[in-house]
Amino acid sequence: MSETMQAGTTPEMGMRRFGRVNWLGLATLCQREIQRFLAVWTQTLLAPLVTAGLFLLIFSIAIGPRRGDVMGVPFTHFIAPGILMMTVIQNAFANTSSSIMISKVQGNIVDTLMPPLSPMELVLGYFAGGVARGMVVALVIAAGLWLVLGLGVAHPLWALCFGVLGAAFLSGLGIIAGIYAQKFDQMAAITNLIVTPLAFLSGTFYSVEALPPVLHEITRFNPMFYLIDGVRFGMIGVSDSAPALGLVISLVSVVAVAAVAWNMLRRGTRLKA
Repeated sequence: MSETMQAGTTPEMGMRRFGRVNWLGLATLCQREIQRFLAVWTQTLLAPLVTAGLFLLIFSIAIGPRRGDVMGVPFTHFIAPGILMMTVIQNAFANTSSSIMISKVQGNIVDTLMPPLSPMELVLGYFAGGVARGMVVALVIAAGLWLVLGLGVAHPLWALCFGVLGAAFLSGLGIIAGIYAQKFDQMAAITNLIVTPLAFLSGTFYSVEALPPVLHEITRFNPMFYLIDGVRFGMIGVSDSAPALGLVISLVSVVAVAAVAWNMLRRGTRLKA
């Protein structure tokens, strides 16, 4: 507690009364972001499960019978972790980007900016919602894969680390996109032209070793490749790259997007007049 507070005098205007971290405000923002997607669970949790199931079903019927093992495992087992991770990152991105975008369009973004929350507390609060939604989706899909394919988890800790990092990375990108976009069609363009292609072209349905040399090298610069590859290693024990390298790149990517999101919130980019 500051000397001003100890002396019993009134704090100066703008002085933080919560210490270094406004834990109550941060917890409230986290709770709000989590309750947002739980309130519409059929859209945020059930729909991703159905979508992932359809992907797996279509690829199994169309390609599975004629495709041999990939990296020593059945084709359906190979693509299952990729489908899981692709669904996780898409939902983490949608959670933060839609939260900010809807608040901007409806004009109530001020309700988030006015409370005594620092830019880092805002980033962490939005991250909490995106990561929570991503992890719940991951658990639901993983349970479905276990029931349908009998697919377990070879390395649970690796799978958890990459799952959390993947959800955090896309949560950060979602914050950046939500702040940058001014209209829903701009957000749709970001999703369709950037996020979805990066997710599909990152080894979700194939091993990057099958790519031509040029595309193979380009893929190595895609952070989502390491996230999907890391989850694949965690679930079935095989991967295209070293998991330790993927972990480092994923950590750096999360820190980078968090820093950009923090700076945009600090400056009030496209949020404050």
